[in-house]
Amino acid sequence: MNQLFTIQSHGRLIDITRPQVMGILNVTPDSFYAGSRMQTQAAIEARVDAILSEGGAMIDVGAYSSRHGADDVSPAEEMSRLRPALQYIRTAHPQTIVSVDTFRADVARMCVEEYGADIINDISGGALDAAMFPTVARLGVPYVLMHMKGTPQHMQDAPSYDHLMLEMLQYFAERIQQLRDLGQKDIILDAGFGFAKTLAHNYELLAHLEQLHVFELPILTGISRKSMIYKLLSTTPAEALNGTTVLNTIALMKGCANILRVHDVAACVEAVRIWEEMRKF
Repeated sequence: MNQLFTIQSHGRLIDITRPQVMGILNVTPDSFYAGSRMQTQAAIEARVDAILSEGGAMIDVGAYSSRHGADDVSPAEEMSRLRPALQYIRTAHPQTIVSVDTFRADVARMCVEEYGADIINDISGGALDAAMFPTVARLGVPYVLMHMKGTPQHMQDAPSYDHLMLEMLQYFAERIQQLRDLGQKDIILDAGFGFAKTLAHNYELLAHLEQLHVFELPILTGISRKSMIYKLLSTTPAEALNGTTVLNTIALMKGCANILRVHDVAACVEAVRIWEEMRKF
């Protein structure tokens, strides 16, 4: 990974040239991996503390399950779930880089204006809320632009592509330009593993992930415990840690891991350290 990447949030310059590990904090009752669901205040606080003690550099807080077929949640409920987690992080760990996983502009605005969220992570690439692009540009925080087709409820019904990588590159090119036209400065790309993609699509995407370098933007890779691992191996999300580490290492080798979004922070931190040691020679 030779290109230097920095992002700026609230006047703070954040260097993501070196791969950063982003720990997942799901304040939901129905995320696909049961081990990631944190609903009580004590569980939320313990999870935040664990992410940081294990070497996580960022925390991604989500209150809307994006697994296929998950129930819809109102914006008010999403914000209600987010507030206790954001309040704790800002009180106990005020310097922590906080990302909020939401596709709703009003939720993004609340998180940034009330709690100083540093990054908005939008699974829909602006497609589910027309106000998201102008809102995030006005807020002036980095924006994770992910590839997805459809909605979380129906994205896996019958995903199809004439040419996966070409369509993905066109998708990103159009949306990057839209964001630039609005004045958005920091954009991070996420290929959207597991979102509107079959098992074959996911591995085709992994094989050609480095094509995203054409945009000269940082890349977030989120493969942690996803179905492309446990469906291939006929196991479960709970048994997908080893596969996650393998895929994260492939992303590192391809230079596509400025940010690694994971459930298992310590394992990912170790993978990054091993990869960095190898690169010295």
